[in-house]
Amino acid sequence: MSPAEPPRTADVRRPTLNAVAARAGVGRGTVSRVINGSPKVSPHSRAAVEQAIAELGYVPNRAARSLVTRRTDSVALVVPEAETRLFSEPYFSEIIRGVSAGLASAGMQLLLVLVRDEKEYARLAPYLAAHRVDGVLMIAVHSEDTLPDQLDELAIPTVLAGRRGDKETLGHVRADNSGGAESAVRHLLARGRRTIGTITGPLDMEAAQDRLDGYRAALREACVPLDEELVAYGDFTEEGGRAAMRDLLRRRPALDAVFVASDVMAAGALLELRAAERRIPDDVAVIGFDDSIVARHTDPPLTSVRQPLEEMGRTMARLLLDEIADRGTGHREVVLPTELVIRASA
Repeated sequence: MSPAEPPRTADVRRPTLNAVAARAGVGRGTVSRVINGSPKVSPHSRAAVEQAIAELGYVPNRAARSLVTRRTDSVALVVPEAETRLFSEPYFSEIIRGVSAGLASAGMQLLLVLVRDEKEYARLAPYLAAHRVDGVLMIAVHSEDTLPDQLDELAIPTVLAGRRGDKETLGHVRADNSGGAESAVRHLLARGRRTIGTITGPLDMEAAQDRLDGYRAALREACVPLDEELVAYGDFTEEGGRAAMRDLLRRRPALDAVFVASDVMAAGALLELRAAERRIPDDVAVIGFDDSIVARHTDPPLTSVRQPLEEMGRTMARLLLDEIADRGTGHREVVLPTELVIRASA
């Protein structure tokens, strides 16, 4: 009997970048750009590379790649708010869902960073300066925030949700806040309302200022005199909405409508109106902003301006990946449309 042949060992060699390129019929550079999420690849070549990766079971060696590219394959999402707002307001969860989905396809890890005070800002800056992440996303940006400028000086790719002002130098994504507010107030005017109040968000955030500007623009267009006593200042919280509504009722008890700059504040305003025995919408019509899940569960259901929050998150992720892949793409601005969703409150 001939001696038994030794068992063959399985070929455990990993597929290489060259193997993927050969299978896809493209160069190594094209494969690398696809893996790194670069936009500079034709749809045909991208599809061929993705198919080759799937067929070969190719897995990028990220540890080795990071030594060469100094990439971490991670992105920080910075939220300058307390946990109570982050977890209680649908605005944040919907944007985060969109960001996460947009980064997942590129194999990027998302790090959530809460910055609640100046000490935490001071600790965050050196961490980001050490290039521990490939890029930064920021939401709930205030006009006096200095972190975006620091990130720009450090050449860290950065994209904002909203902007700090009309001279913003960083890439950003925002909804048409002014146009959305105008459509809300036009609707109230068309329903015969004339004493229309508004509850703003914090005016150090451009989104809140734009919504106030839209409110005023719609009244001017209809030749309705502006009355500053019909403007109450809120903070995007439910309690802030209640307090602002109390203030409006005290100053202008005969008001017949109110445009509120967020659904969460509008929910507070509805509670206060009910406590004051005002019928909605018979006595006072109410419109919010966001069209979040809150709007569908108030009593009565809330008419609201829909901003595409999840799409905003996806778009932010796409812009950031473009910047990470090629800083030459420059800072871009994307403004997404809004839509008035009419329900029983107005």
